[in-house]
Amino acid sequence: MRFEELKPGTTIFIDANIFIYHFTGISEECSSLLERCEGEEILGFTTTSILLEVMHRLMMLEALARELVTPGNIAKKLKNKPEIVKQLTAYADQVQKIPEMNINIIPVTQELCYQAVAWQQKYGLMTNDSILLAACRQHNCPHLASNDWAFSQVENLTLLQPMDV
Repeated sequence: MRFEELKPGTTIFIDANIFIYHFTGISEECSSLLERCEGEEILGFTTTSILLEVMHRLMMLEALARELVTPGNIAKKLKNKPEIVKQLTAYADQVQKIPEMNINIIPVTQELCYQAVAWQQKYGLMTNDSILLAACRQHNCPHLASNDWAFSQVENLTLLQPMDV
């Protein structure tokens, strides 16, 4: 199923890569999906762990784009140079736009973490992916927007991937 095939009123959880593709201008399809959420045509959800992942990745991309660091282990370079981190601001502005897009942020609770472990063990998912899946299940949401093929093996989950990436 493609993003544009989602019917109005559909609930969908959104993975970090969808936000990254939107903010970096890589995918018009991802931007369109998020615009539909902003216009309340689609009900968008994500988790605080995804919000943190987006923040981290956008911070590293900003440092790279501004040529404050060179490619290769950017996180380590930033950790060793806090003066560079202090110069970065665009990523924070972008992340703060996510709730403005009418994306509902689901907190990661202890219970959600425990549910995620079961999904990790069943499907071999990484931690943030398993927490996102646990949130989908907890909210009875069968739709997930992600470009991560790991979700394609999950039963009773419709994975929607951008086709323009």
